[in-house]
Amino acid sequence: MVISKSMATAMEKSSWIRKMFEEGARLKALHGADKVFDFTLGNPAMEPPAQVTSRLRELAEDPTPGTHKYMPNAGLPHVRAQVAEYLARESRKAFTQNHVIMTVGAGGGLNVVIKALCDPGDEVVITAPYFAEYQFYATNHGAKLTIVPTDERFHLVPEKLEEALGPKSRILLLNSPNNPTGAVYDEASLRQVADILERKSKEHGRPIYLVMDEPYRKLAYDGVHVPNIFSVTPRAIAVTSHSKDLNLPGERIGYIAIGPENEGCAAMFDAMTMANRILGFVNAPALLQRLVGPLQETAADMTVYAENRKILTDGLRQAGYELVPPGGGFYLFPKSPIADDVKFTDMLKERNTLVVPGVGFGGPGHFRVAFCVEPEVCRRALPAFAEAMEAAK
Repeated sequence: MVISKSMATAMEKSSWIRKMFEEGARLKALHGADKVFDFTLGNPAMEPPAQVTSRLRELAEDPTPGTHKYMPNAGLPHVRAQVAEYLARESRKAFTQNHVIMTVGAGGGLNVVIKALCDPGDEVVITAPYFAEYQFYATNHGAKLTIVPTDERFHLVPEKLEEALGPKSRILLLNSPNNPTGAVYDEASLRQVADILERKSKEHGRPIYLVMDEPYRKLAYDGVHVPNIFSVTPRAIAVTSHSKDLNLPGERIGYIAIGPENEGCAAMFDAMTMANRILGFVNAPALLQRLVGPLQETAADMTVYAENRKILTDGLRQAGYELVPPGGGFYLFPKSPIADDVKFTDMLKERNTLVVPGVGFGGPGHFRVAFCVEPEVCRRALPAFAEAMEAAK
């Protein structure tokens, strides 16, 4: 075999998201982009906020020498301090720059965290449905993925999590607002989970950390509250990116925030800084660090996402689909009208409508709709969704 067995296996299991995105590109080339309704990728159609463009111009014209040189692997100290100030205001915890590591997006950040905390054979516990790449992030570092189901509304079931946390568990990785379901985990459930982590950490004689993957944290609807994880448990680590809240997915910039109440914060910071280097990231891009540092209070306009959420929620329900309205993010996760969600997504594809089967997220019998598109795309796609529903009866 020319390539490694591990990569051959990974390629066989490669993300349904990318497969369907590539199929969308093929259909657009064949039929024209205006005749294809592509809801595959969480790739915001909207441009970044005006503050981003203005800040980029300032940085491009900055004559200060040395702005493109290497830096500490954790990132530029003044940028980490800006992020820490924001985190301290939000959480009322004593964050400093030595609790922040700038990363190559949330994906890079999660790999850094798992590398720093897990030995081979340790467990990363997640809930289903889940972001499909988690399986690769865990196996990258020899960790085992343990999957726990959520309830019928995609919310946490603390009792099931307690059953799953064993002597090899090291990380409980949660994602809220969730991709693919849009569920926002409420504070009461998270506090139950925090109590479970304390008990299990004592029972097994080593800490189990709550790692929150939260690139959608600023995207919530109808007054839904996204709890601050650092107010819930001292064992918290947050990983985020500015791909969604500033509409910068291609720039790959994010950070890790280590809760300052964690035991061994300094050791974790040093280990994650080292992991950032040895995984080949070295450091997050210098220009992008300078861009996002002072923009922590800034967020993309949610108006379009809220409009799309209403168009699709109302339209799909009218067509007969069962769905739970998302509390945050920009995804819907409706129930497929037939048990075989892959077959149903093919039926939609025949109508030039691209969605992702739920089986790719550990949620078979559903499909994911990424509604970070122009509202007109949502409106024009509704007849195709209705036709597919009729064909499935």
